[in-house]
Amino acid sequence: MKDEDIDGSAMPLVEHLAELRTRIIRSVLALLIGIVITFYFSEAVLNFISEPIADVLRARGEDPRLIFTAPQEKFFVLIRISLLTGLAVSFPVIAYQMWRFVAPGLYREEKGAFLPFIVASPMLFLAGAAFAHYVVTPLAMNFFIGFSDVIPALTTLVTGQGAEDVVAADDELTTVFLGSVRETLDISLKFIFAFGICFQLPVLLTLMGMAGLVSAEGLKNVRKYAVVGILVVAALVTPPDVITQVILFVVVYALYEISIWLVMAVERKRAREEAELG
Repeated sequence: MKDEDIDGSAMPLVEHLAELRTRIIRSVLALLIGIVITFYFSEAVLNFISEPIADVLRARGEDPRLIFTAPQEKFFVLIRISLLTGLAVSFPVIAYQMWRFVAPGLYREEKGAFLPFIVASPMLFLAGAAFAHYVVTPLAMNFFIGFSDVIPALTTLVTGQGAEDVVAADDELTTVFLGSVRETLDISLKFIFAFGICFQLPVLLTLMGMAGLVSAEGLKNVRKYAVVGILVVAALVTPPDVITQVILFVVVYALYEISIWLVMAVERKRAREEAELG
């Protein structure tokens, strides 16, 4: 590597630390501004996140409303939403500040190699979040809420009577779903972040391939272990619903196969460069 390939903006340690402080301050300011701005829209974001469970309740003929059980609950839920959406809105500024701090220490080729990943990572996270919101969350909510219908159905099957007659005769306690704003937000965000992180698999494995930590051949040889690992993850982050688990497995395994092809492309490019250098 030639000396002129290195960025000429090297600086002493003290100036380096001062630059780090400046970048951190700018990132924090961008985050605070994002939080303040997005708090105004936090109610709309909450409605958007809660839409899957509302659709499930409408399909069941129930009231599509959520409750809060403490005076401050909804306020802190909106604060939490504004923190997350503020981070999302300010992420381009934060990523730019991080890049400006790291870039002077990289070769020009390294800069060109990392830029696509900086763009691809948030795009893949958004794809995973959208998949969780529009596909996984409705299936999960339908399973969890619909589980309350299992016991009455079993009662009808065993006794031959309607569930309403059995309850009226025995004067049993009945249960009804009253969704909490905080609990609903928690489970929805868990799905969004779980799938958003799972969709980072191609970026992670490709970067590891560039660093020489993994190879395409090695990834092919551990396919059976990858299958087991993906099945375990699918069982942990999804409800005990076979359909949802199969969907997650198919998507993540497809990303694993895509990662193998990306690592192969990295290895071919590295081989060509080494051949050119003799």
